[in-house]
Amino acid sequence: MDSDFMTFQSVVAINPTHSDVFARFYDRSVKTNEINPKTGMPIFKDVCYVEIRIKNNNTDIYNQPATDEKIHRFPAEYNRYLMAKKQVENGTPLENFAFLTAAQTDTLKFHGIFTVEALATISEQQAQDLDLSAERQSAIRFMKSAQANLTQIEWQGRVDNLLAEIDVLKAEIDTQKTHIDDLEKQLSKLQAKQAIKSVRSRKTK
Repeated sequence: MDSDFMTFQSVVAINPTHSDVFARFYDRSVKTNEINPKTGMPIFKDVCYVEIRIKNNNTDIYNQPATDEKIHRFPAEYNRYLMAKKQVENGTPLENFAFLTAAQTDTLKFHGIFTVEALATISEQQAQDLDLSAERQSAIRFMKSAQANLTQIEWQGRVDNLLAEIDVLKAEIDTQKTHIDDLEKQLSKLQAKQAIKSVRSRKTK
């Protein structure tokens, strides 16, 4: 993540966010003209949109599919969008991190940090430069706790598997004991019959 973070910071440095214009790239579900042959239902797809607002103007809002022109005009915002998709795909969104306020979450996103994992992996120097040291430490503690819980779950899973195997072995042993008991009973009957035959044989002599 560190290389992605540094790349984003360099993009921001070259193309700083516009002070009077706010742009946000995001995915929107769009209904296509295609039909799913199996269900007969329309097919939807994700399309990258861009929302553009002007400072102190809440009426004139541009909200259309992102074009190359808009992407080139707002490279920092578009890179922020790409980083969000990449991080959230395999990470824990900041919104699910109870230790952060809404303001802290927005600040982190502004700097290209969208998951707890990404926050925990930035360097201490980077965190100091962005005034995010406290947030970084909270994320590191969270990750350590999560790892400990995962280890505990894995250990418990192994114990449960061993107990299940023991139960199977016990059942097999019980089955073998029952079989042995049956064989002993059959042997006893055969021995009894043989004894009776021996007695009768002696009487006939």
